[in-house]
Amino acid sequence: MNDSVSYDTLIPNNVNLSSDRRLQRALEDWQPKFINWWRGSGPSDFLDREVYLRTAVGVESGKWAKFDFVKMPEYRWGILLAPQEEDRTIPFGEHKGEPVWQDVPGEYRGLLRRLLVIQGDTEPASVEQQRFLGHMAPSLFDMRNVFQVNVEEGRHLWAMVYLLHKYFGRDGREEAEMLLKRTSGNEDRPRILGAFNEQTPDWLSFFMFTSFTDRDGKMQLESLAQSGFDPLSRTCRFMVTEEGHHMFVGKSGVERILDRTCHMMNEAGVNDPADVGRIRDLKVMDLPMLQRKMNFHFSVTLDLFGSEISTNAANAFNSGIKGRFQETKIDDDHQLHNDSYPVMVLKDDKFSMEDVPAITALNARLIDDYIADCQTVVDAWNAVIMRHNIDFELVLPHRSFNRQQGMFTGAYVSPGGILLNEATWRAKQYDFLPSNEDLEYILSLMKPMTEPGKFAPWISPPKNGVGGKPGDFEYVRIAA
Repeated sequence: MNDSVSYDTLIPNNVNLSSDRRLQRALEDWQPKFINWWRGSGPSDFLDREVYLRTAVGVESGKWAKFDFVKMPEYRWGILLAPQEEDRTIPFGEHKGEPVWQDVPGEYRGLLRRLLVIQGDTEPASVEQQRFLGHMAPSLFDMRNVFQVNVEEGRHLWAMVYLLHKYFGRDGREEAEMLLKRTSGNEDRPRILGAFNEQTPDWLSFFMFTSFTDRDGKMQLESLAQSGFDPLSRTCRFMVTEEGHHMFVGKSGVERILDRTCHMMNEAGVNDPADVGRIRDLKVMDLPMLQRKMNFHFSVTLDLFGSEISTNAANAFNSGIKGRFQETKIDDDHQLHNDSYPVMVLKDDKFSMEDVPAITALNARLIDDYIADCQTVVDAWNAVIMRHNIDFELVLPHRSFNRQQGMFTGAYVSPGGILLNEATWRAKQYDFLPSNEDLEYILSLMKPMTEPGKFAPWISPPKNGVGGKPGDFEYVRIAA
């Protein structure tokens, strides 16, 4: 296997696509449909602008990408798999120790197809949700970053479509068609998962989405990267490489918002973060509102994990299809026949920990891993606030807060984990979640800044440019 990417074909790839003419023709037939979808659902009104984007030229770590200006419809989307590991064996489940599969075992065909479709459906959904953000970008640097995220989500769609076409015949081709027909937020054909039908109407929402929801993507991809179906494992291992940039955009974006807010508070002599009126007069985002936005995005993302106790997750694990986060680093037998796992439950109006069979608690464990990963991000955000000597701390809400999926569905719980009755929840919900006033204020700040090196007044410049470029670099060539 040559790990460099072939760019002498219509579809860049490192899977020797030209050796399978039937598959190549099928994907070349799907490509113009993808481009039509991109033109109708991708970044609005910027498709003919040149954008400084990175394109993968290899899949090995290190210098795997190059940067150059390209018009987004001419971006070279392709099929990229991480290098194949010789003699790799299935690391978990009933098939543990057996050689990994290079084709789909017949008995797991339906399960694998469903996982590919769900993962594939999230990728174009993100692009659709972020379609209009270019019109309110706080800088050309940020505009370039959202477009980079968009084209890579498009490539991740290609990754799942390749697997569906190659390994699932007519069923796979039909599923690939449907990935372009569902639309985020559409009443008749919505995206499969709830969080991917939410709006992303402003840049704070985008930064929160890429901090939290893309982090769920990382957890899911890492779990699928353990798969005994080797083409899926290799696909997801490379996707995780690109997903890291998306999470960085979100994490650093919120850091820059916090830095600007705290700087302006200090400069104006505003010591109390609760003095929202004075802070908003400074045209920056107040810290209590940022907490409410975090509460929303974190809780909505937790719903993506599904039920904490899940026979579907158990079946995927036993089958060797989907492992745990960093499966090979876990010190157990990787089969879980007799293991238990502590899970938080709500019984008799009390939270408690209950040991349940580990094989059915896989989602609960993945949520624990996710929360721990999110906490490192929030710690970094709080470090920004501390550097400015502002007395305020962002706190992840309780895992049962505002849940619409899983065992806490319908429970009225405060962000601090206090059980409430419905009336109290209704009275206090806008202490916990963004109000219409909050959302309108955020939108009032969303005025574009398209002069190179200039930034909207509610966000600080980044510490470093992309690819070592200077601060006044024209990342998107706006002038016709």
